[in-house]
Amino acid sequence: MSSQLWDGATVIDSSDRFWRAVEAGDPRFDGWVFAGVTSTGIYRRPSCPARTPKRENVRFYATAAAAQADGFRACKRCRPDAAPGSPEWDRRTDLVGRAMRLIADGVVDRHGVAGLASRLGYTERHLHRQLSAVVGAGPLALARAQRAQTARLLLETTDLPMIEVASSAGFGSVRQFNATMREIFATAPPDLRDRPHAAQARTDDAIALRLPHRSPLDAAALVQFLGRRAVPGVEEIVDGAYRRSLRLPHGAGIVELRAVEEQVRARFWLTDPRDLAAAVQRSRVLLDLDSDPEAVADALGGDATLGSLVRVNPGRRVAGHVDGGELAVRAVLGQQVSLAGAAAAAARLVAAHGEPLERPLGAVTHLFPAAEALSEADPSDWPMPRTRRAAVRALAGELAGGDLALHPGAEPDEARRRLGAIPGIGPWTVGYVSMRVLRDRDAFLPTDLGVRHALERLGRDATPAAAERLSSAWRPYRSYAVQHLWAGLAA
Repeated sequence: MSSQLWDGATVIDSSDRFWRAVEAGDPRFDGWVFAGVTSTGIYRRPSCPARTPKRENVRFYATAAAAQADGFRACKRCRPDAAPGSPEWDRRTDLVGRAMRLIADGVVDRHGVAGLASRLGYTERHLHRQLSAVVGAGPLALARAQRAQTARLLLETTDLPMIEVASSAGFGSVRQFNATMREIFATAPPDLRDRPHAAQARTDDAIALRLPHRSPLDAAALVQFLGRRAVPGVEEIVDGAYRRSLRLPHGAGIVELRAVEEQVRARFWLTDPRDLAAAVQRSRVLLDLDSDPEAVADALGGDATLGSLVRVNPGRRVAGHVDGGELAVRAVLGQQVSLAGAAAAAARLVAAHGEPLERPLGAVTHLFPAAEALSEADPSDWPMPRTRRAAVRALAGELAGGDLALHPGAEPDEARRRLGAIPGIGPWTVGYVSMRVLRDRDAFLPTDLGVRHALERLGRDATPAAAERLSSAWRPYRSYAVQHLWAGLAA
């Protein structure tokens, strides 16, 4: 098995670097690479606390699925299957990165490999060839690893019967579920169940778990960022936690995300437990938990303009979103108005066209209006200028018709082109959607009022042309630079 990882279009043989990480027990490489130990048949994280194996007995894999496909079982001490996701797959815009995000969102379980290939616009054969070459496993093996991790979460955090766990995780039968769990974890499914923990985690019908990530993480700042933009009816802040509704493949849901020291604790209320994997993945994207904060800090920490801000808070993240279409509509509503004004306009749309939740929680009572509902609605009473009404309706029509794709596997250049072609949508909106939906780590907003004021406070020329020139030193992490500028201005 190859010990290579990809960086852009270049293959880099990093086995010596990875071995040094294993020797040092370096947690920064967790999720980037997995170490298979041939003498024990176990694959592990680089930071695993178990005894360091001999160098000649170690193979390196780009994914847990690749290690599993080569016959290795997950280490029971470090649980490599639950490591944070790789920043490589979170940010890459090529076929492999887009496919990995869709698989994590459960597309293969819902629509099969044919559905995944169709959404990406390639043949199944080409997709399998590309994934196998880059990550060492095909789409079925990657989806199988995802199902196993979801099943383990359900076993550890719920008291669902085994047959319901198997079905909710996407397994076709209990027999397949048992065989897979034994093969990957070397343990029977009932032995993975921590009954006291499950009973505690299922209070008030919520599924509770922790979301792994790389440190440092300023989760409290993320909650504040989302809270300042919260739309009444869809989102709220409760005792320092962020809560919102979710539109999921099999039904509605609600998630609550709470920062406790450097942990992120999540609770999910789901109409259908089959949506757990998708809900977890979308929450991870929302909080940018698969980012590599040390790489960002290394790139920006020495900059003359941003360095002091980055050194004070190296855990700053770029908030994503749980629904690309919703964020795009809200971005249009936010053009040239305050955060409070944008939230108020969005709340009016929610009240008029949002779907009420069967089981509301606190002030979270609705789903944000679907694109289909907005495209068919009469916009005459929407609380916004006529040109913005037309832009929102045209955007909703593009989303509803499938002409504009803003899902995890969307091709970013095409999405930006189609979005920018809609009358009434300008460069700021395209850049903002690129940053928060398309996960472009290098998006920059030179005309943004907050960026301008932050640069002026730092004594820099803040005209759009000057800001664009200044930002060239912040590549490829200009999205993170924007977050530091906004946070510095707020402080």
